[in-house]
This record gives sequence, C-alpha cells and structure tokens, in this order.
Amino acid sequence: MVYFSKLKVAVVLGIVLIGAMLASPNLLDQKTVETLPKWLPHQQVSLGLDLQGGSHLLLEVKVAVVLKERLESLVDAARIKLRKAKIRYYGLGVISNGIKVSIRDPNKINDAQKLLKDIEQNLLITLKENNLIISFSEQALRAISGSAVDQSIEIVRRRIDETGTREPTIQRQGLDRILVQVPGLDDPERLKRLLGKTAKMSFHLLDPRGSFANVDKGKVPPGSMLLPSTDNSNQNQQQKYLVKKRVAVGGDRLIDSQPTFDSRTGEPVVNFRFDTLGGKKFGDVTKKNVNRPFAIVLDGKVISAPVIREPILGGSGQISGNFTITEAQDLALLLRAGALPAPLTILEERSVGPGLGADSIAAGKIAAIIGLILVIIFMVITYGIFGFFADVALLVNIVLILGALSVLQATLTLPGIAGIVLTIGMAVDANVLVFERIREEVRAGRTPISSIDSGYSRAIVTIIDANLTTLIAALILFYFGSGPVKGFAVTLSIGIITSMFTAIMLTRLMVVGWIRNRRVNEVPI
Repeated sequence: MVYFSKLKVAVVLGIVLIGAMLASPNLLDQKTVETLPKWLPHQQVSLGLDLQGGSHLLLEVKVAVVLKERLESLVDAARIKLRKAKIRYYGLGVISNGIKVSIRDPNKINDAQKLLKDIEQNLLITLKENNLIISFSEQALRAISGSAVDQSIEIVRRRIDETGTREPTIQRQGLDRILVQVPGLDDPERLKRLLGKTAKMSFHLLDPRGSFANVDKGKVPPGSMLLPSTDNSNQNQQQKYLVKKRVAVGGDRLIDSQPTFDSRTGEPVVNFRFDTLGGKKFGDVTKKNVNRPFAIVLDGKVISAPVIREPILGGSGQISGNFTITEAQDLALLLRAGALPAPLTILEERSVGPGLGADSIAAGKIAAIIGLILVIIFMVITYGIFGFFADVALLVNIVLILGALSVLQATLTLPGIAGIVLTIGMAVDANVLVFERIREEVRAGRTPISSIDSGYSRAIVTIIDANLTTLIAALILFYFGSGPVKGFAVTLSIGIITSMFTAIMLTRLMVVGWIRNRRVNEVPI
C-alpha cells in the first residue's frame, strides 16, 4: 500500500491533469472559449433553468385529433372497399370512437364485415341491427396515443434545437403530456408560438366553381372547403378562398426550407425544396394547371395563393405572404422540423428570470466557499500535514467534478449545487477513516511505514462500503426521480466517484511521497 510504481504515479497525475483541462473552459466566457483551438476542450457546465433563467412549459398532446383523423381515413377506406365489392350502403360516417355504416341488403352484412375487417389490424366490428360499428381495440388506441406523443416529442425537440438553444429538457409525463424546459431562453413568447403551431402544410388548387355570394351563405360545392387567409391587411373583412379538399402535394414531402429575400421586391420569403417524389408531383400539378391559382395552406389557413405562370419542374418553390423577417424565419423553421401529429395545448407555464438564477448561483457559491473553508480548517487542525494533503485532494476533487460535468454536458441545477456542497463534506470522510486508523496503529507501537500501510489496507473495505451504499442511493434517486432530483443525484454520484479516487489514490500518493522523502521517525498525526 505504500509503494507506487512510476506507471501508477503517471496514471494518477494524468487523471488530475485531464480533469483540470476539462474543467478549465468554465473559467472563461463563452466568446473566449469559441476562439480556442479545436484540439482543446470546449465544453462548459450547462446551467439549468433555475440557474440561468428560461421557460418551463407543460404541454398536452390532443390525441383525440389524431384518433379523429384515423377514423376519417377508415371512412375513406371503407367507402372504397364497399364500392369495389358493389355492396350498397348508407350512413357511412364517424361516430364518437368509431365509424358506422348501414348495409342495405341484410344478406350482404357478413361479406361487408369480412371486407371491413381487412382494412387494418386490431379493428373491432360489432353488429347492431343492420349497422356495422367499426372501432379500434384498446391495444390499437394505446399504440395510436403513444405514437402521437413520441412523434410530438421528436418534433418539439427539432423545433427547439433549430432555435439554437443549448441543453433543453424535453421528456414525457404521463400518457399524453410533454415537459419542456428551455434554459437561457430570451423570448418565451416565440417558443410558445413555435410549439403552438401544428405546421401541417399542403398545396391545393383553388375551386373556380360557385359564386362567393353562395359560398358566404353556406353553399360550399362538394369536394371543396372555404378557408380564411392569413393576410389581415383588409381589417373590414377577412379574405377567404374556395379551395379543393384534395391535396395536390403534401407538405410531408418537404426536405428543406430557408428564409431569404425576394430578388425583385426585397420582401422576406421562404424558399422550399421537395424530395424526388414530391418534386415530381409538384412539377406534374404545375404543368397541368398553368395560369390557375394555387393555394399554399398552413394549419387550415391560406398563406399564399399565387397564379402558376409556368411549370415548376425543379422540385423547389417560394412562399411569399407579407412576412416579417422573424415570421419568415419561424415558418422556415417549422417546415424544416416537420408537422406535429396533433395540436399541443399549454397546461402550465413558468418563466424564471436570469436575476433569480444569478442570486441562486451567488448563494450556492457562498455556501460552497464557507463549507470548503470550514472543512479545510478542521482537517489541518485535526490532522496537521496529513490534513493539508486531504485538503489538496479536496480541491482536486472539486476540479474533477467540474471536469466530469463539462464533458458529460450534464445540466447543473440548484439541487446539483447542493450535491456539490454535500460532496465537499463527504469527500474527506475516507481520509478521516484512514487517518484515524493510522493513529490507532501508531498507538499500538508500529513504525511510520507500517502504520500507514496498515491504516490504508484496513480502512479500504470500510471506505468502499460507505461510498458504495451512498452511490446506490444516488442511482435510485436518478432512476426514479425527475428534474431537480436527477440533478442532485448526478452531482452526488460524480462526487462520490471522484472523492474515492482522490482519497484512495491521490492523498495516499502525497502521504507516501512525503514520508519517503522526509524519512520521519514518527507519524505527525
């Protein structure tokens, strides 16, 4: 226990040096760090919402909207199946949690039932008189709900990442809720606008049939719909468009969209680009409908309705609509990130100002400094030069914790600071155990080398047991906890691991080196 090979010494000092290098970017501001050479560490500790301010949102996914869309698609599929089989029906439509269809010929009910069951897996079909009720099984409903929430989480993550925000927390809560925490956000209103839009974009041809006088009276031609415009320039009356329901090209075929400026007018616009299949469909539609208006629909509103002057065959186009620069940037971001499967509703909203976070950091620093000073003084008074070695190891331990948090990009929260403060007190526990054991060996009449060797060898099992039980508790907190509890568990776990290294390896290295170089006759402890 009192012998250190050159390799072991190099490993211990190497770990300390690497930890110091990883922690060093935290001493610099962000702009200075960005100018450092690429081969140097750049990661800094990410501060949580309670330390640097930001937004906290609890969102609810409107799963019922997804279910309604699935039921409407079942209606279309059932209509096609029954027509192909020449089975006469009436009353086909969506009811509360399923669809209903009435078969005119009672002898055809069994045939219709077999046809409709093949539309999709996990369908339940029940017969009430001559009516067939088609609904999803419980397993299918859970799958639809889970898929909608998972997809929403991914789209929310993409949208927030596109804004350049660092280290957002996006996680599922319950069956249909999403927790979003965005530290350091300067404009929470913009975040709400980005997350509040479904961003389902589609391209439709305008319907030339019928007069707007009849449309305003509620007489919309079959196969068409009346959509409002996003243009609010006319305050007296909102402009409306008669649009064909059939989607000419879906927005799911978009692979890129970028904000730019129109070369002729200088106004902000959005350039978009389709994938290969979308570009082909877009080219075919524009080729067949030259000199006809073409509506670009976003979330049920027409944002632009240009006239097709010539076929657009390159798979790309431009959206204009009296946008501001921010609106053009946000629209491009939404289209790049993709459409949400269902609308999101904000159930809870909290904003934390950076001033409150600064106060928390200041209070945490004061607590850490006071705790560190008291521990240092206690160790020196109680154990002399050995206590000084333990204090040096304690400072190295804090550096290693910062280095580990930086390289892991773990988010440091206020409970995380509490975990570091707790670690400062716990970090010297192992040294206290060893030093007390050495004292006992000295009282028993052993030589200095023998006392140190016996002290470390006999205390090592107790040290491992004590730290291992605390580490298990921290891991349980991390697994079952959320938010601040996880932050506390992370810093506590890292602190336990680094404190074991500094106590068992680094302090022992300093003690053994001092004893061998000074060749003392008695242990000053």
